Amino acid sequence: MTKPNRYHIIGTAGHVDHGKTVLINTLTGVNTDRLKEEQERGISIELGFAPFKLDDGTVVGVVDVPGHERFIHNMLAGIGGIDLVLLVVDVNEGVMPQTREHLQILQLLQVPRGILVLTKCDLAEDDWVDIVEEEVRETLEGTFLAKAPCCRVSAFTGDGIDTLKETIGQMLRQLAPRDEDGPTRLPIDRHFTISGFGTVVTGTLLSGRIKVGDTVEVLPPGESVRVREVQVHGHKAEVGCAGQRVAVNLAGFERSDLQRGAVVATPGFYTMTERLDARFTLLKEAKRPLKFRDPVHLHMGTAKLTARIVLLDRDLMEPGESALVQFVLDTPLVAHRQDRFIVRSYSPMTTIGGGQVIDPAPRKHKRFRDEVMRGLKELESGEGSFLVQKLAELGCAKAKDLELASGLGRERVAALLDSLAAAEQVQRYGDQWATAETARSWQRVLVEAVDIFHRDNPLQPGIQHATLKAALPLRVAPKAFEQLLEERITGGELTQRGEWVLRPDFTPQPTEEQLRWLQKLEKVYREAGVEAKGRVDMLVLAGIPDNQVESLLAYHFANGTLIRLNEDSFLHQVAYQKALSALKEHFATEQTLTLAAFRDRIGSARKQTQAILELFDSLKYTMRKGDERVAWQLPK
Repeated sequence: MTKPNRYHIIGTAGHVDHGKTVLINTLTGVNTDRLKEEQERGISIELGFAPFKLDDGTVVGVVDVPGHERFIHNMLAGIGGIDLVLLVVDVNEGVMPQTREHLQILQLLQVPRGILVLTKCDLAEDDWVDIVEEEVRETLEGTFLAKAPCCRVSAFTGDGIDTLKETIGQMLRQLAPRDEDGPTRLPIDRHFTISGFGTVVTGTLLSGRIKVGDTVEVLPPGESVRVREVQVHGHKAEVGCAGQRVAVNLAGFERSDLQRGAVVATPGFYTMTERLDARFTLLKEAKRPLKFRDPVHLHMGTAKLTARIVLLDRDLMEPGESALVQFVLDTPLVAHRQDRFIVRSYSPMTTIGGGQVIDPAPRKHKRFRDEVMRGLKELESGEGSFLVQKLAELGCAKAKDLELASGLGRERVAALLDSLAAAEQVQRYGDQWATAETARSWQRVLVEAVDIFHRDNPLQPGIQHATLKAALPLRVAPKAFEQLLEERITGGELTQRGEWVLRPDFTPQPTEEQLRWLQKLEKVYREAGVEAKGRVDMLVLAGIPDNQVESLLAYHFANGTLIRLNEDSFLHQVAYQKALSALKEHFATEQTLTLAAFRDRIGSARKQTQAILELFDSLKYTMRKGDERVAWQLPK
């Protein structure tokens, strides 16, 4: 079995001027301070990137994020897609304000692994380094880095660098590979123009693959474009895979249409959303509580926007509390279930909390409703629960719709649906899925629709097949309807006779008054024979009330008393049998038949004769060839 490729992203975090960029330069040989302003000021402003090669040959992308408080939004844009963080602390300064804020952010984003890196150790005595490490360990207590390995390094002398490389390799080998089979999702963190080539975008490919020649969608603005070229770590490649840092040249796309926070994605798979349901935690270090509809800054992936927080089960959220909330966004963005996000206060901007998306496309909720909170808790409980809840909301959906709603790959969604089906929580109908509860509800709807039709139309033999389908939501596909109906037929609750669906024990029961009208209707058609006129004339002749017409006709059609030629012309069954006998007698001696010859033979008008012959054509008794007909499959 082929071992899956492993592509991972390492990120740095820590206070300004604690040596993150120099450390990356020592590891990779690349100076990630790429802007003139950065070179002059000695701090990172924008995101920097460099490839890092492990001893086993694996190439890892390294993200250098800025440490200065003023550029924390750039730090957030780069840290979201990383697998391993290097928390960098200068032993000469120890824990500083941005060390703490970066640690809070890492904790809220649930970065899976980390290494504590003490830098500039050549400038301090060992005893002092021991003290600093102890201080940092106290700060890390209770976080995901509490038991993280610690590497003491000097980027200037190179001491400890080899040990750091080995530690990085060991930790990355513990991580599962990214989902390359899922939909393409590349949050854009940088974009620029190259003369003669056009727009280039870069980012960390979170899922899927991106190949030269692919058609991708850029959201926003929602424009489909072709991938002209792909680079991975500065080298041309035919394909970029999940977990890699990629640069993508988009053919014919204007850079002016782009913004940080945009996403390059599989066409038609993702949509923009203006509200999110989420689990949100307000840090205990937050300066004040949050109130209903307080404005905040929300950071997700590479996007930064303002939003209002809708508290669903309370009016005030105190520091240290966690709650299920809804965010109403000022600007639409691409979001998916289980995406992590950071929230910063509106003013002054400081990190106050973060959380995880539960539903990226929810309805607007009413507050203080038990059913709303129960539903959100069910959505939060797991992937399977999310699919069941989403199916319950949608009524039914295709697997692709669930991939879009959940952000899970095709194989993962298929496996979850199979598991849920085995547990009888969901059922498949054609290419659509529904919860077992919804399926049972729809089956009840079908049976109830038949019962109501029998009650309101006691003379009709049943409800027409097409009319019954209209009792279900429009989303239900024809194949799904047929399967649902077949289940009720197999269960013995319904039966089908031709185009009619009915209860197995149903028999039309006309009233005495209806019996008189039925007899009148039968009489006028029997007496008219093959010379019966159009529907309106015959009904006037019989004196049938308008509100009884359809039921009385349906009764006679079902019993075979009347034969429907078309929507306007009907025959009594005696006249129909006479016409059919005349047809068989004609072809007993003749090879062809004209309309005029058959009209003369049965003694009817031209219009009625044409309707009779067209019915015979539809029954395959005859076949028309020009102005003549020949026998085809005459009944015996």
